Amino acid sequence: MDGRRTLAERTATAAPPERLSAQIRDTLGLFRSSGFGRRAALLVAALVCVIGLTAYMQIRLNAWNEPFYDALTRKDMAAFVTQLGVFAVLAGILLVLNVSQLWLDQTMKLTLRRGLFRALVRDWMAPGRALRLSRAGKIGENPDQRLQADVDQLADLSAALGIGLFQATLLLGSFIGVLWQKSEGFSLSFGGQSHEIPGFMVWCALFYAVAASWLSWRVGRPLVALRAEESAREAVLRFDLVRISEAAGRIALERGERAETSRIETSFAGVVGIVEAVILATANLTWVTAGYGWFTLVAPILVAAPFYFTSDMSIGELMMVAGAFTQVQGSLRWFVSNFAVIATWRATLFRVTSFHRAVLAVDRAEAAAEADGPRIDRREDAGRIEIAGLHVVTPHVGVRLDPPDVTVAPGERVLLHGGSGSGKTLLFDTLAGLWTRAEGRIAMPPPDRVMYLPTRAYVPPGRLDLALCYPEPADRYGHDQMVAALDAVGLGHLAAALGESGRWDQLLGQSDKQCLVFARALLRCPDWLVMDDVLDQLDPEALTRIEALLQGRLARLGVLGIGDGATPLPVFGRVVQIVAEPGSAQPGAGTAAP
Repeated sequence: MDGRRTLAERTATAAPPERLSAQIRDTLGLFRSSGFGRRAALLVAALVCVIGLTAYMQIRLNAWNEPFYDALTRKDMAAFVTQLGVFAVLAGILLVLNVSQLWLDQTMKLTLRRGLFRALVRDWMAPGRALRLSRAGKIGENPDQRLQADVDQLADLSAALGIGLFQATLLLGSFIGVLWQKSEGFSLSFGGQSHEIPGFMVWCALFYAVAASWLSWRVGRPLVALRAEESAREAVLRFDLVRISEAAGRIALERGERAETSRIETSFAGVVGIVEAVILATANLTWVTAGYGWFTLVAPILVAAPFYFTSDMSIGELMMVAGAFTQVQGSLRWFVSNFAVIATWRATLFRVTSFHRAVLAVDRAEAAAEADGPRIDRREDAGRIEIAGLHVVTPHVGVRLDPPDVTVAPGERVLLHGGSGSGKTLLFDTLAGLWTRAEGRIAMPPPDRVMYLPTRAYVPPGRLDLALCYPEPADRYGHDQMVAALDAVGLGHLAAALGESGRWDQLLGQSDKQCLVFARALLRCPDWLVMDDVLDQLDPEALTRIEALLQGRLARLGVLGIGDGATPLPVFGRVVQIVAEPGSAQPGAGTAAP
């Protein structure tokens, strides 16, 4: 096997199995790991009881047909009124059961969604896994669709189909006995002889439902793949719209509205094309399901009519038999009635299980890719940063240091200097442990003692105090500490807004966001800072203030900076050159640089 396959190819080979049983097993395992299994089991037990009682009451209601219609036939007013009272009691009990089932049904859907969402998010947000998945190709695109819309739809459809199937099965078992009993004595005459057929009405209902189910499956089978493709294209369109919304200012500066309009229209055209295919497939299926439904209105009467006209069967008995036939074939036609929904459920189940399987497989794929070639010998060293013989290569750029061995002692400031395109960000990701396919040796401080500052500061939306303390909770630090940290970096004017929510990643400029990260460092008190072109993002006034902090309150910190040398050298005591080389196939060939 070629050891140079991309991570995307490795993850693709771990695509989920096509078998439905395997997908259901994977989903149940995912749900059990969420911690909601016991609550779901209690809800299932309650639903079984309610549905069982409902089936029993429906049998009683079906049996009520005979005395009621017989009272009408005899024009017996007293019996008619009595049967109306019986109906009121039966209908009242069924109403309570229906409301109870609705509540349990909706609660079950919510519980399934909570469980699946929690389990997926926990697996997805394992350290470094979301980043690795984003590099894994198509399966890593639009995780928002998988985690929100797909999980919601899967929970909703799973509960609805599961409850519907159980209810149909229970009703089938309840009414098939009634229908079999009422079919006694039914005979057909041919060849001059009379032949009795035991359970004639049952066999008619079974044949009718099986024929319609087979035809529905043949006609509606393409809907499974079409629904899956529809969800994927909808996700692409939504991603394009969100991307354009967030980049509206930059697009306006470039006068790129026409180009973006073309992109949106192309994405939307893809959605329209697949939706048209879904509409056509659904229309073809509707010929079967709707036709089946209309014929069902008269089917039980047509089947029982010969027996009615050749025997002493009363109207009441006929209506009871027709009701039982309708319940039996209605239960048997569950597949027909729900085929379009089942197709959507299958497509959604595939998307959720494929995403979850890719989330888990990406770690194995990463490990296998690393095993194909040289890898970094990485260890922790609380006393210093040490880089020895580091060589990072992608198809686009290779990165070395000159001199190749670099040691940064506590409190020392070292700049790794490189020009544009020299692989500075790749080097930063390698030091941070986000990129591991390289060779050499790296010793870094423990994660809780070092802060990594990327070129573009991450400021989450929400309350400002949470953004300042990220990823720690705001109550870890006192209000006065937070205000003092903001004052120290020149953001004192934001102190009054610490409790306010907003899109601070958009409300703050790039320089202010980097200053907010330095305020975060003042609160967290690390021993080391590793920065990727951070100081170059600051405006002159902010740069002067941060330089003073680095030489004052933060003077004890060791700093390993990466940049192009635009920052005044007094910040750093030593400079190491980044040497850029042409890309190569080893190590990490076939993978995209981060």
